[in-house]
Amino acid sequence: MEYRNLPSAFYAVCEKFGSKKDVLRYKKAGKYAGINYDELRDLVESFAVGLLSLGVKKGDRVGIASENRVKWIIADLGILSVGAIDVPVFPTLTAKQEEYIFNHCEASVIVVSNDLQLKKILEVRDNLPSLRHIIVMNNKFSSDDVSIYSMDDIIKRGEKLKSREERRKTVSDIVAKIDAESLATIIYTSGTTGDPKGVELTHKNILSNIEGIKEVIKMDENDTFLSFLPMCHSYERTTGYYTALFTGGTIALAESLETVATNLKEVKPTLMTTVPRLLEIVMKKVYANVEKEGGLKKKIFDWAVAIGKECWRKRIKGEPIPYSLIAKRKIADKLVYSKIKARFGGRTRFFISGGAALRDDVAEFFLSMNIIVLEGYGLTEAAPVVAVNRPDNIEIGSIGEPLNNVEVKIADDGELLVRGPNVMKGYWNDPDATRAAIDEDGWLYTGDIAEFTEKGNLKITDRKKDLIVSSGGKNIAPQPIERLLSKSPYIERCVIIGDKREFCSALISPDFEELKKLADNFEIKYEKPSDLITNDKIIKTIKDDIDRLQKDLAKYERVRKFSLVSEPFSVENGILTPKLSVRRHIVERKFADLIDSMYGFDKSK
Repeated sequence: MEYRNLPSAFYAVCEKFGSKKDVLRYKKAGKYAGINYDELRDLVESFAVGLLSLGVKKGDRVGIASENRVKWIIADLGILSVGAIDVPVFPTLTAKQEEYIFNHCEASVIVVSNDLQLKKILEVRDNLPSLRHIIVMNNKFSSDDVSIYSMDDIIKRGEKLKSREERRKTVSDIVAKIDAESLATIIYTSGTTGDPKGVELTHKNILSNIEGIKEVIKMDENDTFLSFLPMCHSYERTTGYYTALFTGGTIALAESLETVATNLKEVKPTLMTTVPRLLEIVMKKVYANVEKEGGLKKKIFDWAVAIGKECWRKRIKGEPIPYSLIAKRKIADKLVYSKIKARFGGRTRFFISGGAALRDDVAEFFLSMNIIVLEGYGLTEAAPVVAVNRPDNIEIGSIGEPLNNVEVKIADDGELLVRGPNVMKGYWNDPDATRAAIDEDGWLYTGDIAEFTEKGNLKITDRKKDLIVSSGGKNIAPQPIERLLSKSPYIERCVIIGDKREFCSALISPDFEELKKLADNFEIKYEKPSDLITNDKIIKTIKDDIDRLQKDLAKYERVRKFSLVSEPFSVENGILTPKLSVRRHIVERKFADLIDSMYGFDKSK
């Protein structure tokens, strides 16, 4: 590795670019403003010296509970610069969830973003015996406790304690002594069952992963990244933040998930990490607009999509594209593709999709528009990237090849195993869980079922623990079925049920906007959208769509019964994890009566 630790990589890139260009861009007074490398370095070093004055030392755990913002990055780099270990959490966690994490890691300092996050910590403060100080990113907060500081005050304290040159020397001396094997962060996995586990990632783990990514995906100081995924998660932290930062790129922070569409046009990014859900939403909106316009515009759109798909299928197969098809694609680009690309700012070289499986139809749609989407795969325990499709070797439905510095193999039961410098040190204070996850030869057991394609790429087929075994002894992978049914415009999300049962059923969270359109077509009167989930005509329409989609499934894989639910699956109601994975045990507990009714069992009788 080129650098010994993460802060040394940061300070090296600051030396290279200084005040020549912006490293960060963020919204200020309705417009994007910039911070150059020199300015960010000064803020980080001042904050680091301020932390030292509070008694923070090497190995201390420092929590971060905040949304993405410039001060999140200053906090992260400042904590690492004094040799401490940061413990970032999703700001959507409850006070009790934060209490468990910060108690488990024995955090001595917690950095929070605002009054809301501060109140959660204060609510459980008596149960956090190791906590000495709280730092609030916002200057205004509701407390006069002397152990609570504003982040600006800590930065100013660092500036007053030492001159710029003294700050640089102090931080430089500490950074020089941080070993590559030292812990950089503890990231608590949200998990789908039980208490979260603290994944211990070293400086070497993360740096080696960045190195592996940069070998296969070319990026440089001319790239602009739009960051909207939470930096507290390893996916965005390694790929959309550290990798972008250490290549000299510019990171533009999206204001929120809701403003991503607007921010894309403002920032005009060249690269972006994303999750499949955003791409699915964009595709649905495009098709909905086309359907609404109808007529000639719809015919031109359908023709352009068909031309694009034909070109990409030939390219993926390595077949030459005829001149006549190239000519048609140029026309399609002018009429259709360019307008879709403009939604993303018009400069995007490619998207990197991770966090969940990307549906084949979504991938093919974007590729048909000549918008490159590289699907990858990883897990927090691997810092996180394991494999990714290469720009010159895309195989839809696969996660591509492993990074060059990562080994993989498939166990006898189909589980994907991973080994390499990116594999975590272990789980914090949990040796039993560590031994269960990593064997004596260093192989990490991912819990995912995988196979190699004919082209030599990896393909994830399901989660090992999510496999359904029917009462007839059939093994059924629910996730591919769920992805298949989610192609229906009426289905927002669905969960397949069937473990130890005679047949598969489904709980469906519908797309109520589409149901409203159906209601208008059928002239169905309703007082509120939730009334539509019991309407016979709507239920039959959805059933027909499900039957159409699952006609090629094995008989035992097909959904025989389904129920529509009025409550959306969300992080707020606990059904989804912060990275939008379904908590199946929560679904089965929350909708137990509804599930029982599909199998002919009514507890009320």
